[in-house]
Amino acid sequence: MSKFTTILLAEDEPALGQIIKESLETRQFKVLLCNNGETAFEIYKNSNPELLVLDIMMPKKDGFTLAKEIRATDNSIPIIFLTARSQTQDVVEGFSIGGNDYLKKPFSMEELIVRINNLLNRAKLQNTSELLQIGSYTFNFTKQILQYKNDISVQLTHREAHLLFHLIKNKNQVLDRSLILNKLWGNDDFFNARSMDVFITKLRKKLNQDDTIQIINVRGFGYKLIC
Repeated sequence: MSKFTTILLAEDEPALGQIIKESLETRQFKVLLCNNGETAFEIYKNSNPELLVLDIMMPKKDGFTLAKEIRATDNSIPIIFLTARSQTQDVVEGFSIGGNDYLKKPFSMEELIVRINNLLNRAKLQNTSELLQIGSYTFNFTKQILQYKNDISVQLTHREAHLLFHLIKNKNQVLDRSLILNKLWGNDDFFNARSMDVFITKLRKKLNQDDTIQIINVRGFGYKLIC
């Protein structure tokens, strides 16, 4: 982790925002704090942060809308959502639009810092230029693009790309469900398990041009990519 890693923090509760900012600065992060989605988007465009921490319920532009706008042009920057909401659908939506992690209030600063460091370490892995072959598909992990026979290209979300990467690296072996949930989602609770099931379904659909490829559910253990 760089000493000067820049984090954009969008949080509309002034006291909480200041606490998070000060805590992160003691860990050698540079924190750009704002209290609404519109200002956050301007800071993002002008300041080139390396990670985003976004409250979902913000004035002017909520965290989900902001993330969608950013993901339209940037598939790689890590995004952590902060929220007081706990509905399963909110968690699934957050990950579906390109969020990388989801932290429910109240939370400990240590937990947030661990998740930030995990995402930054994962982002370093993403910088690999390795092209991976899956049946008739070529997977560009860096660009998060899945291409079928030099013809059809599909843009993956950040979470889809990382999940597919681990499935490929463990091809024809069982990818342990609990292990990958903890690695990519931060923990293996019920809500994250449901979210992972959604992502597996999406990957199956995006790989359905080649009928030799299967992602099978090994009940009680995890998933296996067969090709």
